[in-house]
Amino acid sequence: MSVEFTGSLPAMLRSRIRATPYTEAFRHPATDRWNSLTWTELGERVRALALGLRALGSDPGTRVAVLCGTRVEWILADLAILSTGAATTAVYPSNTAAECAFILSDSGSVLVVAENDAQVAKLRSVRSEIPAVKHVIVIDGEADEEGWVLTLDQVARVDPDIAGLTDGAAADETSTGGETAYDRMVDAVTEDDLATLIYTSGTTGRPKGVELTHGNWLGAARAVTEVGLITPDDLHFLWLPMSHSFGKLLEVAVIAAGTPTVIDGRLDHISANLGVVRPTVMAAAPRIFEKIHNTVAATVQREGGIKLRLFRWARAVGIEVSRARQEGRALSPGLRARHALADRLVFARLRARFGGRVRYFISGSAPLSREMAEFFDAAGLTILEGYGLTESSAGSFVNRPGEVKFGTVGPPLPGVTVRIAEDGEILIGGHGVMRGYHGLPEETAEALRDGWLHTGDIGELDEAGRLRITDRKKELIKTSGGKYVAPQHLEGRIKAACPFLSHVVVHGDRRNYCTALVTLDPDVTGPWARAEGLPSDPAELCSHPRMREEVRRAIEAVNADLAGYETVKEFVILEGDFTVESGELTPSMKVRRREVEERYRDTLDSLYEGSVKRL
Repeated sequence: MSVEFTGSLPAMLRSRIRATPYTEAFRHPATDRWNSLTWTELGERVRALALGLRALGSDPGTRVAVLCGTRVEWILADLAILSTGAATTAVYPSNTAAECAFILSDSGSVLVVAENDAQVAKLRSVRSEIPAVKHVIVIDGEADEEGWVLTLDQVARVDPDIAGLTDGAAADETSTGGETAYDRMVDAVTEDDLATLIYTSGTTGRPKGVELTHGNWLGAARAVTEVGLITPDDLHFLWLPMSHSFGKLLEVAVIAAGTPTVIDGRLDHISANLGVVRPTVMAAAPRIFEKIHNTVAATVQREGGIKLRLFRWARAVGIEVSRARQEGRALSPGLRARHALADRLVFARLRARFGGRVRYFISGSAPLSREMAEFFDAAGLTILEGYGLTESSAGSFVNRPGEVKFGTVGPPLPGVTVRIAEDGEILIGGHGVMRGYHGLPEETAEALRDGWLHTGDIGELDEAGRLRITDRKKELIKTSGGKYVAPQHLEGRIKAACPFLSHVVVHGDRRNYCTALVTLDPDVTGPWARAEGLPSDPAELCSHPRMREEVRRAIEAVNADLAGYETVKEFVILEGDFTVESGELTPSMKVRRREVEERYRDTLDSLYEGSVKRL
């Protein structure tokens, strides 16, 4: 049965419960097992929590923050907040205390749902800066004697020992006219009401609160359902940050489609979880696919001999098949036979790492290199790349199952319109476009002009209406010779060519040639270095001649088919990787290019003084 896409997200949830009350909604980890919630059980927990939150001050038009990693309680808290008519302020659990204080203060949040005592301690340290916060509600932690900190169970259970807290369940049951207090709250929420406030981490500048309405999310949910991206027959694995718009999009999509979802945001459990839950669909950022590729490539390279030759042969066969399919060419009997053998000897083992049932992956939040897409497609693990901004409710374009065109992010989703400006900038219209930036009218007017969202990305449409992203408008490199270079394209190709790399930053704006800063992936370089008798500590390995030779070869391979002005002439391997904590990465794992270039200004300058040996 279909759901209704009118009113609000809680109304859509209520429609889902009526349509499929006893099917599985979410599966989540317990101490030594997986627990499961049906849609009815989910609805009951949301209702109880919503009534408790209302009693604490979650009123229509207010904001309630969630400071938590990806887990089922994030979903419960979000839906409960929305049910009260309040909006959810999404806060990354990795944000510092100062960053949390800014977001909570700027948003005017009156309550905070925090994951654990560590997050509570972070809030306590800046309590004087967030006077509007009446209570912190902790999921895994203890209430305090003062009553500023309550537990999620207390609020959902409506513990009578908490002074001033009404018994929400009882209030719901004693309402008159057959309509409960919870239903009245939900019915009062409209499509135009604010649903979500997500602060763009931004690669530069002050974070801006993106205002997204219930109508924005309902349109996105309807679009995903119409194209059949996920279905009730799928088992979806959700680990992406719910503080990010991509994660939020997946939340509304699975409610709309009625797709059972395994939810566990612990990054160190992803690999094990895949083998246990055996999902059919999973979304991820390109960095995850890069790490998988690098681990596989480094392993076979370390083993060498017949295994390495077999892997290279299988990959070449798989890519030949993938490209033939892309071009619509029929496979010859010989190629089909070779591919069947490659699949049995190599690719089937790779698919088994993901549980053996994946229909496809969905990639978003950053560009996916063509090399990564072809490698996974060769192994029978197609990646559907999509594109959208927080300002467009995350999902604006996506490749469709069975109609993938590598190098593009697919055609627009239903309800999304697109224009390419004269300077190549991508302009987006339609249901997903934000209401504006919270409290920033000038920035809103700059982003929303003539009815279009100006994305800041450069792209083009092919003959089938599929979008190809070429670069960020403000990140294009213009060399001193007047040539434009797209750094993200080069960075993706270099990472694909060298399995040992974690991040690459190509530099060259107003310089006479391009250079690169690269960091090593310790998960890949550690085992390789130990097997080769090299120092495994990245701080030592970065300057080792053998490591430099590996990186140099990869860069030369990429340079081979580039125009001279695009080629990377010099590089430096940095001692440590970029991190969120150091400020070099955003919470969604994008490189803060300007921060990195400023931090390593002296290193970059040295590359133009001839102090580092030329390639």
